[in-house]
Amino acid sequence: MKNKKLLPYAIGVLVIAIVMLVVGKKMGWFGKEFTISVAAETVKGATLTEFITANGKIQPETQVKISPDVSGEVIELYVEEGDEVVAGDLLCVIKPEMYVSALNRAEAALNSSKARQAQTEAQLIERELSYKRAKQLFDKNTIPVSEFETAQASYQVAQAEVKAAQFSVKSAEASVSEAREQLTKTKIYAPISGTISALNIEKGERVVGTSMMTGTEMMIVANLNKMEVWVDVNENDIVKVAKNDTALVEVDAYLNRKFKGIVTEIANSAVSAGSTVDQVTNFEVKILLLSESYVDLIDSVTNNLYPFRPGMSAAVDILTESRENVLSVPISAVTTRIKKKGGGTKEVSDEVNADSDENTAADTEKAIEKDEKQEVVFVLNGSRVKKVEVKTGIQDNTSIQIVEGLKEGDEVVVAPFNAINKTLKDSMLVKKVTEEELFKVKEK
Repeated sequence: MKNKKLLPYAIGVLVIAIVMLVVGKKMGWFGKEFTISVAAETVKGATLTEFITANGKIQPETQVKISPDVSGEVIELYVEEGDEVVAGDLLCVIKPEMYVSALNRAEAALNSSKARQAQTEAQLIERELSYKRAKQLFDKNTIPVSEFETAQASYQVAQAEVKAAQFSVKSAEASVSEAREQLTKTKIYAPISGTISALNIEKGERVVGTSMMTGTEMMIVANLNKMEVWVDVNENDIVKVAKNDTALVEVDAYLNRKFKGIVTEIANSAVSAGSTVDQVTNFEVKILLLSESYVDLIDSVTNNLYPFRPGMSAAVDILTESRENVLSVPISAVTTRIKKKGGGTKEVSDEVNADSDENTAADTEKAIEKDEKQEVVFVLNGSRVKKVEVKTGIQDNTSIQIVEGLKEGDEVVVAPFNAINKTLKDSMLVKKVTEEELFKVKEK
């Protein structure tokens, strides 16, 4: 009975002993020291080009959205989508009858105002003569003061009526000019030479003018000879972008081909997208596509004069900086560790244990904030590795510049990344193998 009670404890001790044996063997507490197989590369000089990737749409460099100034029915439409037009070409006509009537009314009002002006001028002449006779008689004391004052007042009233009639004529002339201008605007002409890239109306439709409200967008005339890509660049990267930076553009319609472009415009104001919680702040950047990079796609025989169409999707690599003959290593060789202020280091954990208590995670985060992050690589030193703190510079999609900490000819560990990121420690025993051998071991 007593032996049965001790059995669970004996099993527990045995399990612990087995675990200690396995861990001790791996950690090198006894027997052969634990060894990690790693792949390494030599630090060497190279040319690095840093770039920023962004996505966007292709748009014409110059395009004009056409909306009418007057409202009415479209009675004539002379273009179709895709047509070429020259500046000044007649595009469409809005029914003019209402505006003709308005012009006729304005001209009639003008003629009435002119007739009224002629009448007041005649009255002025008459009252001026009466005033002069009254003044002569008054000077000879042959008429009373009241009669002279009446003649004088009538003359001044006639002068005022003439001025009022003149102003009325000017107002009527302005109304005629406005009505004539409104009538002129019933005919819509092409503001620039280009292509009808969008046509949103048909003959017989009614359109709303822009005089009182937002008008109907009838069509878009665009110059498709010069196209640009409008992309959104994140606020963290926009400070690296400058005008005249070179860009490589991949258009979804042309697979496995890159076109050259140049940054022509960078927005000063941000564009925010998403909800308040996960809002993303971007800045719009415009990149002009250089025609020499796609001249072979232009075919006048098949009438394919414009390889790119407004709205096509594109991905852009903006080349922000290039440095020649700088020390570089593969990106996988560099990892970030936490250097405790009290001494010692530990690796940065990429994930938070889902089972951790929220308060514990918060305390850990505060502790990490107090510690100092450092970028490190592991340099081969015989059969062991040496942890070296480095200072990095620019990077491309495969390599990163080493500004401080390494010299040309040093061998740094480049794989496996999990070992670099977490397992490797200073002076740890390693076995150098090729990457092919390393991956074969992993596959087994």
